[in-house]
Amino acid sequence: MSDAIISANERRAAIQAHAAAIGIDEDYISLLVDTFYANVRAQPLLGPIFEREIGAGWDRHLATMKRFWASVTLNAGVYSGKPVPAHQKLSGVEPWHFKIWLALFRQTLEDTAPTPEAVAYVMERAERIAESLQLAMFGFPGLPVNRS
Repeated sequence: MSDAIISANERRAAIQAHAAAIGIDEDYISLLVDTFYANVRAQPLLGPIFEREIGAGWDRHLATMKRFWASVTLNAGVYSGKPVPAHQKLSGVEPWHFKIWLALFRQTLEDTAPTPEAVAYVMERAERIAESLQLAMFGFPGLPVNRS
């Protein structure tokens, strides 16, 4: 095992090479985001929450989500938003909504991903993000939530 230190650029290149090897690139991210949010909008429990918040701003939201997922999956460094405060301000969201979101996301991945490895790679990240957002929004059972 090597203790060699690699630069941020080398790490980014390695992540991007791995993602490319399993079929994840910016074109796939675009397809994933477009397909997923079309599914979200049609979902009877999630759709109204997103419509209420996004309204006529879907083009901007989709562009933001493409930058977000490119940063998450490709280490592209093109997203600079703050997802926790954006989600904390939402009304009508309950912890169980995340289970629906994740199931819909997984189904979208299974329907669109170029390889099974891509499904696992992106889904692992989606699950971590969902858990982080849930903890930020609802806290850990028994601990208070700081919404400042």
